Amino acid sequence: MTLTAQTRQPVIGGLIPFSSVDYPGQLACVVFLAGCPWRCSYCHNPHLLSRKPHAGAPAWSDTLAWLQTRRHLLDAAVFSGGEPLSEPLLPRMLADVKALGMKTALHTGGAWPERLARCLPLLDWVGFDIKAPFADYAQITTRLKSGAQARTSLQHLLASGVAYECRTTLHPALLDTAQLRRLAATLAVQGVQHYVLQPYRAAGCDQALPIAQGWPDAALLSEMGALFAHFSVRGIT
Repeated sequence: MTLTAQTRQPVIGGLIPFSSVDYPGQLACVVFLAGCPWRCSYCHNPHLLSRKPHAGAPAWSDTLAWLQTRRHLLDAAVFSGGEPLSEPLLPRMLADVKALGMKTALHTGGAWPERLARCLPLLDWVGFDIKAPFADYAQITTRLKSGAQARTSLQHLLASGVAYECRTTLHPALLDTAQLRRLAATLAVQGVQHYVLQPYRAAGCDQALPIAQGWPDAALLSEMGALFAHFSVRGIT
């Protein structure tokens, strides 16, 4: 059963009608869902951390009606956040999109492994944010057990066979050289084949960090890249 105006609506924080960068190779819209249990200093959508309704955000019933008019124009719908797994109704939303003949994608940090497991059969692609070596997650998220949650979610993702990209935000104030080496080695052992580093961007963050130049150096990037079948640094290579 699709979600309608008569059923409880998901908490949507916003909508981007067209994007060519949020799902590689696909023209998609991006639906932002409200809520996140983690508190990362470099979050670009801090206004979406709360699960409270957001003024002006579309209802899912309206979004779904709009998506119906974009069949054969859009390839996919991407669900982002916040942490989109915060929304208990996400599996039903994914099923609604699939019923339109569109692909589905998810941007997640894996805060709820069980919810991710329920969503994976309905997903075509996942962008999975890896914050740090799993033992060091609380340094980034400020939440205990977040590393264990992320590790379990990654295991679910890799076992599912769903196409994915793992990515980590780069900044020496967040992760030092030793942590990056340890993280890359851990992910390689886990079986990660697709790994992207993305430079920290201060725009939109509540807590701006000084941006370092020339880090990590070419030697470290080469060392890390050798561990993965597909490796890049977004905006650099």
